[in-house]
Order: sequence, then C-alpha cells, then structure tokens
Amino acid sequence: MAFARLLLALLLLFAASPGQAASLRPLSVYFLDVGQGDAALVVSPTGKTVLIDAGPPEAQISLVSRVKQLVNGPLDLIILTHPHLDHLGGMSRVIQTVGVRRFMDPGFDHPSDAYRKVLDVVGQEAGQVMTPTPNAATPDAPLSIGLGEGATLSIFWPRVPQEPFLKNTRSDANSNSIVAKLTYGETSFLFTGDAEPETEARLLRQPQDYSATVLKVAHHGGRYSSTAPFLEAVRPQAAVISCGARNDYGHPTREALDRLGQVGARVWRTDRDGEVRAVSDGERVTLTAARGSAAAPVVVRGLGARAVPPVDTPRGAKSGPVEISVEPRGPAPRGEGGRFVSLKGSKVFHREDCATLKRAKTQERTVYPDRASAMKERRPSEDCKP
Repeated sequence: MAFARLLLALLLLFAASPGQAASLRPLSVYFLDVGQGDAALVVSPTGKTVLIDAGPPEAQISLVSRVKQLVNGPLDLIILTHPHLDHLGGMSRVIQTVGVRRFMDPGFDHPSDAYRKVLDVVGQEAGQVMTPTPNAATPDAPLSIGLGEGATLSIFWPRVPQEPFLKNTRSDANSNSIVAKLTYGETSFLFTGDAEPETEARLLRQPQDYSATVLKVAHHGGRYSSTAPFLEAVRPQAAVISCGARNDYGHPTREALDRLGQVGARVWRTDRDGEVRAVSDGERVTLTAARGSAAAPVVVRGLGARAVPPVDTPRGAKSGPVEISVEPRGPAPRGEGGRFVSLKGSKVFHREDCATLKRAKTQERTVYPDRASAMKERRPSEDCKP
C-alpha cells in the first residue's frame, strides 16, 4: 500500500513538471560586443567551445580578455565565416593567447595581408584546419559537428566541391560566408556571417530547415541582406545585430529592421545593448543584454524542427549529416605526413601525392618540408585538402 502511494506521488510529480525528468544542461551563446564587427562564443552543455568570428582589430584586446573570462583552456573550434577584417581582426591574438584545437574557414581565397597573417598563425598554432566540405557519402546533407549532449552545429554554406563558390555578387567574400545552425533540443541559433541576397537565395533552393529561435542577423543589419523570403523561412523569435555605435555604414538599416519586424522578431543590438547572452535549456532561450532597456531577461520558446522535403541518400549510405566530434581534451591530429608542394604562380599548396600535381604541365614548384611552412605562404588546396 505504501509502495502504491509512493508510485502515485511520483507520477503526479512528473505529470506536474513535463519534460523536467529529461531536463538538459544549459547551452550558452555570447554575442560579444566588438563594435563594428562580429564575434560570438558558443559554450556547449559539456563545455565544448566554438568562437565564430573575432571582430575588428580595435576590439582585439577586449575580445581576448572576455574570451579568457569565459573559456578555460584552448578553444575547441574557431570559425572564420569569411576573410574580412571586421571578422578576423582579433583572431590571431585569440589563437596565440587562448589557443585553439581546430580552425575552419570557407576556403575562399582572398588577397588580404590580414587574412594571410591569420593563416600564418593558424598554420603554427591550430591542430587541424578544416573547410565545411559535405560528406561524399551523403553530399546533400550538411557537415555536422557534434558538441555533446545533443548540441549540433550544421554547416549549410559553402558546399565546395559539391557546389562552386558564388561569383559575380555584390561581394563574393561576403556571399561565401559560412552559414551555420546550432541546434539544441527544441531550440536553435542561425549564424549567417555577412551573407548576401545571393547566398540567401541559394540556401532557399536547398531542402533544409532554416527555422531558428535566434538569428544572428547577416551583415550587421545591412539593407541588402535579411531578405523577406529568407526571413520567412527562418521566422526567428529573437534577432541579434552585431554593429558599432554611430558606425559609418548606417547599420542597422531601417530596411532590415522593418523586415525583421514583419516576421515578429524581437531585436537586440550590440551597439545599443552591449553583449547579449542567450542561454538555452533545450526548450526555451533566455536572452539578457549587458545594458539598456534590453538588460532584463527575455524568454523565447523553441519550436523544434520543421518538416522539410527529404534529401536523397545514396543506397547503402548512412542518412543524415555525418557527425564530427569536437573533443574537449587532447591535441587534434595534424595529418601532416609527407611534404607539401605549390606550383609556380599558384596561391595554394597540395599534398606531395596529389593528382593535380601529377597532371600539371609546369615542373616549376616549391616544396615545403611541413604543413606549417606551406601555410605561411599559401593556403590549402580544395582538391586534396592537405
């Protein structure tokens, strides 16, 4: 009889607190205040850390200080969405001061000295260099990075070599920004770099779920990005714009703010609100700003994933995205076996056994003894991914 009463009490407890028994540890996303630029830090429920962009050079000291406050040990992953100064300005100092195990960028070549210097530091300090290449066995599925406890970062764009980089756009570097979605339980965050309208149009042709609880607004709230069709697909409840106070570009623009308002998104701005912290418990996200009227916590509820058209999967292949686990401890393998070679006049380097080198007509080439040496002068080739 006593056991029956105890069982009834437990059933009533769980009925009164739906989902509490399976509650998740929190996931935090910090939209850092770096002025006219972008930087966001993800801290997963298991403590894995991902820094997405690193702001402009003038914010590097404050950025490093803040990251060191929030991160204990090297970052597990740094993502450079695209090679522009307002996104990479503090990256070298973060890598040299905090450390990083893995580095990812789009693989889009850009002739800037600042970008080349970042690659030099990456070649010396990072354990592994990655591009968001989809799995060959499931080419229609996005690359997926597991962050523990079910938290997953999926990379929607770019998709080289399955699809070429976008060209002849307003800004090809912006248009090929890494676009990624962080999913945790019923909640999600969409990071868009400085994606252009051409990027958004291309994404909408893919059978993917872009809905997100929180949107990191593209291009600091510029007038051309955040198109109405794309926002209709995302339908964010909250939107965060990273921009500097009284910036020279007029960001965020009235056009972008109006379109965000039309889909019902509540907007936070780092120029006005300072750093914005978003904490997800898997069911809802609580957003809190450092200052201003947005400082009081606001809770928005996750809506889960939407149904999207099925993606064709080759027979015998595992369906869905391939998981790459970002380990919180231990060095990442460099995979540097052998020498590395660059053809005369080329901006990239290859593995010594790359088929491209064998087909090349020119015999004039530079041979590097290790990957770090090659990274100082060239970037990795997309064909053999040295």
